[in-house]
Amino acid sequence: MSLRPLIRTPWWRRAASSRRPSLFPLTITTTHRCLNTVPKCPEPTCDCADTPSMPWGQGIDKNGNLNGLIAAYAQQVLICTGKDDWASRIDEDNGGDNLAADLKELIGRGGVYSDPYHNISVINGSFPSAISRRPEVQTTSVYLLPSFKYVPFLPRVSFDSVQALVKGYLLPEKLHPMHDGLSPIHKDRLTRKEAYQHMLYGVQDVNDVLVLICGHGQRDKRCGIYGPVLQEEFERQLPHAGIDVLHGPAVDESVTAPQLPGTVSEAEIPRTARVGQISHIGGHKFAGNVIIYLPPTLKNNAGNPHPLAGHGIWYGRIDPRHVEGVIKETIINGNVIADHFRGGISQNGDILRL
Repeated sequence: MSLRPLIRTPWWRRAASSRRPSLFPLTITTTHRCLNTVPKCPEPTCDCADTPSMPWGQGIDKNGNLNGLIAAYAQQVLICTGKDDWASRIDEDNGGDNLAADLKELIGRGGVYSDPYHNISVINGSFPSAISRRPEVQTTSVYLLPSFKYVPFLPRVSFDSVQALVKGYLLPEKLHPMHDGLSPIHKDRLTRKEAYQHMLYGVQDVNDVLVLICGHGQRDKRCGIYGPVLQEEFERQLPHAGIDVLHGPAVDESVTAPQLPGTVSEAEIPRTARVGQISHIGGHKFAGNVIIYLPPTLKNNAGNPHPLAGHGIWYGRIDPRHVEGVIKETIINGNVIADHFRGGISQNGDILRL
């Protein structure tokens, strides 16, 4: 049974009444960075899956502006659920263990660590969780992006591990200037503490390209139709570009010993990818919606640092015929495809627009 904290009126609502008549909206740096771009996605050179048909009355918006249609966030928590049929609102799913609900209690609106200037996005993903050498202890795995951290074993027997995840990895290292008027104890509560990181075992850097496709069918049928079609197409096309697609748990201690730090040099890291479906990220009418996270260690074909290493790139209106071009232009060459670009995020949390 999870032990959850007492929820009180959030500090920022209590403090706001003494500082200002109303709370200012979330402020996250938006950068118009000079990204390498191509105007449109190249035409496919090989056979690809057909564009799926949409339900009557639920078409795809092919003309609306996409640039900037990305919800600002400082960090995205991708929960490895091992399934792709989540409830419409993932934090209200009563089907079993629900890490999304636990995180919402801590960092969502009204949570004890809620910070309107440091938004944390929480989504479910279809990737399976890691397998521990102690199967009697229930654990869940999460990816933290764009910090590119993988937490393989988050124990689900008490609330302590969720608190450690929030305090050690999700809270900001430095508070927004709007918090200058808070008391020292409030500032301390909302600031990251490195000591909590040591409470979570086996945390490691992410070296795989992550291709995340919205497939949240119970939230919107269009995404539910596009999700599996695009997942299959990316998994089929990536090997043709020299990128191995990995399946199964990222860590399986039942068959392999954990990798020791420093045993593989950066030059030896192979180009690998994991492709999965995720829950709602907004923009149903722009399906298929895809987020591509390119790890900081990624190299281009010449062995040099990849132009988009350490970034997350959001695309909309991706059809199966675009997959080959997305792989070539973005994952291989480091170009952003302007016609499909919704926005992006850098490793330091800057939201990117063209």
